[in-house]
Order: sequence, then structure tokens, then C-alpha cells
Amino acid sequence: MLADRDSLLRRLHELRSEHRDLDTVIARLESGPTDQLHLQRLKKRKLKLKDEIAWLESRLLPDIIA
Repeated sequence: MLADRDSLLRRLHELRSEHRDLDTVIARLESGPTDQLHLQRLKKRKLKLKDEIAWLESRLLPDIIA
């Protein structure tokens, strides 16, 4: 169980890092002339990462009954 949690945490860290990197790349591309299709694909990838991050976070946090 602990190894599974560790692997989820590692994956979460990787996804967050890639999400931050995409933030930087997108900001740079938006500041100048660029291929709009490429920019759109990067933004879609960023949204997909956000969804994966949210899913992993929900798996890692225990259910709290209020």
C-alpha cells in the first residue's frame, strides 16, 4: 500500500512539473507570432494534465465524512 502511494506521489510530482513547464512555454508562445494549432494543442495537453492531477489528488486524499 505504501509503495502504491509513493508511486502516485511521484506521478503527481511529474504531472505538476510538466504542467508548470507548459505554462512557461505557452506564455512565451503567446507573446510573439506562433502557430495557433500548436498553441491550441499545448493548451489541450495542459488541461488534460490538470484533470489527471485532480484525479490523482482525489486518490491520495482520504475521504472525510463531515
